[in-house]
Amino acid sequence: MSTFVHGPAPTGADAGILRCMNAPDVCGEVARLGGVARVATLRDRRVTRTVLDRAVAQGDVVRVRRGWVALPDADRLLVAAARHSVVITCVTLARRLGIWVHDPDPGVHVAAAPGSTGGKPTQFHVHWARPLVPRHPDALVDSVENVLALIAQCQPYEQALAAWDSALNKRLVDVQALQRYPLRTAARRLLTDVTPFADAGLETYLRPRLQWLRLPLRIQAWIAGHRVDALVGARLVLQIDGAQHTGPQRSEDIRHDAQLRLRGYNVIRISYPQMMYDWPSVQDAIMRAVAQGLHLP
Repeated sequence: MSTFVHGPAPTGADAGILRCMNAPDVCGEVARLGGVARVATLRDRRVTRTVLDRAVAQGDVVRVRRGWVALPDADRLLVAAARHSVVITCVTLARRLGIWVHDPDPGVHVAAAPGSTGGKPTQFHVHWARPLVPRHPDALVDSVENVLALIAQCQPYEQALAAWDSALNKRLVDVQALQRYPLRTAARRLLTDVTPFADAGLETYLRPRLQWLRLPLRIQAWIAGHRVDALVGARLVLQIDGAQHTGPQRSEDIRHDAQLRLRGYNVIRISYPQMMYDWPSVQDAIMRAVAQGLHLP
């Protein structure tokens, strides 16, 4: 189990200066670099060795390892990345970027340079693949293109597809740009199947699972003033209940289902455990509904 905190990065230069009045110039530069910085980059910014050594001695900044320093309250995950010469990537960085990730605690995924030597802590899941986008020596977090490429290799197809949908929906990258990269087979498949304008989540799983029916399937369709998770054909609505579908949300779901039925729609509501652990029974219900023509106008 990882002990690192997946919290937000420091808020900026002003916060860095306020944290250490003894060496505000040093702290300000480190804060502007995200709270963790390479000494070589600080030298380029006119922070001399003498000034930096004084800031370390006063406790205004701390040495992470040779060539790296950090603010005392810097993001612990970034500090760990600097200490072990890796960058945060894959599902770990995806979650920090707001990309939909299936596993709420996927562990710490990092990338190391291909051919690099030295052991990595066992709490890291280390990716050694050559990146699509070169990583700057200062980088402690990966590019979104590298993140998606690693997710394609690392995660099951459905979960990877949901993450790709989410990244494209948030406009963190676009399909045309991804098409120009030398993607591997798994990523090429995702690029073919991805839906850039669909909101991501468990509803993404419906596309590959129901594709064999060869029926029109609209994800996140608008009906009766609300979005539904999926619409099969013209009249069969599929709704997936997450953990938030309790209390007032549950009452709103019931009200919306009633509105849908009054408008002639048929509703199948699917729980999270059914979606993830009992899909055959859900598929059976959908197949029987289609066989009865409940998806037809």
